[in-house]
Order: sequence, then C-alpha cells, then structure tokens
Amino acid sequence: MNDDALSTLREDPVMAELLDRHDPYSEANWSEYERLCISIINQQLSTASAAAVKERVFSLLGDVTPKTVLAADDDDLRDAGLSRTKVEYLKNAARAFQRNDLTREGLSEHSNEEVVDALTEIKGVGEWTARMYLLFVLEREDILPLGDLAVRRGIQQLYGNGAELTREEMREIGEQWRPYRSVATRYIWAEYESE
Repeated sequence: MNDDALSTLREDPVMAELLDRHDPYSEANWSEYERLCISIINQQLSTASAAAVKERVFSLLGDVTPKTVLAADDDDLRDAGLSRTKVEYLKNAARAFQRNDLTREGLSEHSNEEVVDALTEIKGVGEWTARMYLLFVLEREDILPLGDLAVRRGIQQLYGNGAELTREEMREIGEQWRPYRSVATRYIWAEYESE
C-alpha cells in the first residue's frame, strides 16, 4: 500500500485504528476468470457457505478456466453446491471471456463505468459482482461497494455504533477516504470478518 493511501486514511480516526489493528485485506492471486467465478458463487450466500461451495466447485474443476467450466457437467456442478441459476451464470461468464478480452490488460484503459457496463451485459453479473471485479481484479483504488452487505454492516458498526445508516450517509463517510476507498473497504472487511 502506498504512503499516500496510508496518510489519507489515517486522517480518519476510526480508519487509523483499523490500520493499526489489521494487516491489509489480501487474497490469493486468482486469475481474472477465477475471481469472477468467486464473486458469482458468493452472490447472496454467507461467507462460510460461499467458501465451502467455492472449494467444492474449484476442486471438481481442477483448473478453473472458461473451457473447463463449459465442459463441466451441469449435474456435477450442482452436486458441488451451485444452484441451477449459478451454473448458468458461470457458463455465461465463460462464454463472455471467450468472446471478449475481460482481462486486466484488456480493460486497463476502460473507465470504471465502462467496465461495469461491459460486465453487467453478462447475464448473472450484476453491479455488485462488477464492482468486486473492479476492486479485486482490476485493483482500482477508489471503489466503495455499498451493494456489499458486509461493507454496509461494517460501516454501521464502526461509524454508527450499529445503528442503521442510509447509503447516502455511508457515501458521505466514504468521502474522507477518497481517492483510496478500495483500501478503506478492505480494512472494513478485515474488521467485520474478525468479529
């Protein structure tokens, strides 16, 4: 993490405490398609359930690529814990990856809005999933994914003493983290997941 991000976030006393308390939120080095699959699997599941399903699906596939997903038997994917709908979504994403360059390199010159537009053309990829892609795959520095329940709950715990806050109130809180809202988001996740 760069020094500018640290100094910007340390101006917020709550965020300064999180920086002292947690190592930066980090992930394995997934390929672009693997990370999109993880986001699709995670849709509307608890963290524990999503992790278990991801483990079974990735174990079944071995090498998780558009080719292996398209070749996989739907019933085997369902036995691994995917709903019929999510099997369809993973295969839609696989076909999109075969047609278009949705890699880091292919999307590097696109604005955040253009990336969201391109990804949400894939049936099964909504705005939340597209924002996870911006944050985790493209590593854009200023993403505040308020469509994520853990982020909203984390902000409410940290800034509202658990009281419900509107998304507008959360956006206002996040303004002080610009242009490093992605970094702040990772620390909010780290705090939320540690409870």
